[in-house]
Amino acid sequence: MLVCFRQSHEAGIIIMPILRMMNPRHREAMGLAEGHTAVFVGCLLLSAPVFGYLGDRHSRKVTLSLGILLWSGAGLSSSFISPRYSWLFFLSRGVVGTGTASYSTTAPTVLGDLFVRDQRTRVLAIFYICIPVGSGLGYVLGSAVTELTGNWRWALRIMPCLEAVALILLIVLVPDPPRGAAEKQGVVTVGGPRSTWCEDVRYLGRNWSFVGSTLGVTAMAFVTGALGFWAPKFLFEARVVHGLQLPCFREPCNSQDSLIFGVLTVVTGLVGVILGAEASRRYKKVNPRAEPLICAASLLAAAPCLYLALILAPTTLLASYVFLALGELLLSCNWAVVADILLSVVVPRCRGTAEALQITVGHILGDAGSPYLTGLISSALRAARPDSYLQRFLSLQQSFLCCAFVIALGGGCFLLTALHLERDQAQAQARQTGIPDSKDVHSEAMESQCLLPSTGASPEDP
Repeated sequence: MLVCFRQSHEAGIIIMPILRMMNPRHREAMGLAEGHTAVFVGCLLLSAPVFGYLGDRHSRKVTLSLGILLWSGAGLSSSFISPRYSWLFFLSRGVVGTGTASYSTTAPTVLGDLFVRDQRTRVLAIFYICIPVGSGLGYVLGSAVTELTGNWRWALRIMPCLEAVALILLIVLVPDPPRGAAEKQGVVTVGGPRSTWCEDVRYLGRNWSFVGSTLGVTAMAFVTGALGFWAPKFLFEARVVHGLQLPCFREPCNSQDSLIFGVLTVVTGLVGVILGAEASRRYKKVNPRAEPLICAASLLAAAPCLYLALILAPTTLLASYVFLALGELLLSCNWAVVADILLSVVVPRCRGTAEALQITVGHILGDAGSPYLTGLISSALRAARPDSYLQRFLSLQQSFLCCAFVIALGGGCFLLTALHLERDQAQAQARQTGIPDSKDVHSEAMESQCLLPSTGASPEDP
């Protein structure tokens, strides 16, 4: 539920109507929107490693509560900011990004310590369902609340009330289990001195399953970032090309494409996360490499779907919508499965750091730059062509094609993960229980990268 609320703040469609009301000139409003996104992502990237470090060493319940207070307080206070002080709105978005980082890095590790095997897969599915739901609700909320109340500020005032309820439920109902509690059931574990952050990062950099899945997540983030920013505009211009919508040469334009795309994201996200988690749970019974193979298959299938959605848009709009929905469905299949991969190949002591690094890399190389890159390619193509609405549409369509290639590369990264998954899972389990893994005995880097000493260890602290 909290991820749903967080993603509602992240969705750009909430910020766009706000900025357009604060400044009627669309070009300047677009610049402000890009600036707000940059501030949000920048603060999230700077904060994620810090909260990952804290989440591995201190009370995770306190970390989660702090994050909720930060982003809900920033969201509520930003609704009272006067247009004359737009810099304060930038600041509030940065605080929201900081609060988001605390939750994104810590919450999955708590679930990993409460549940194991099939239970973990199902719980992560429920948890990650809230990502597409929240993202889609962000589009719906930004349009619906503004239209009902005539004031965009109420979209930012409703959410903190719900988040306050969620904070109370977190404090009262959610336990803070010892790290690795799920894996330790019935197992005598050993431990030693706590590793440093640099040692954790070194260990993760040599964990090929973590590296491969992180690159796959980055490809997913690249595509979802570009789609979230440009898909509503692409759908609007496609309807103009088909004569279903009058051209719009001056912003703001009255369009329902953001609402349509939001509903599409919610529905495909719900179905996709459930399908992916259930397929993973069942396939793992016959193939231990099921998780990365499912991720690879879904991305490799999503690439042609996205390609066909773009290519068919000038010819048949219905087919374009169908393939776009299929592409989003296949992308959504991976969210819970990827989290399950991370929890299974990383030792509990540095899962928070692993989550933080995955988030940081995914944002820096993924959705932080993909909207700008897509727009840059579109502008370059349009500059070399006659100035017409059709050419504007074709330029945006062709700039989107890079997303199909990126998502196919992501599928390849998950295939790489499948090659190393079983070995990395065995090593993580061996380090957790203190039993040396046979494949590590002759590794010269074992002692420098191992988080738990193999001999002479004292009982692990809880």
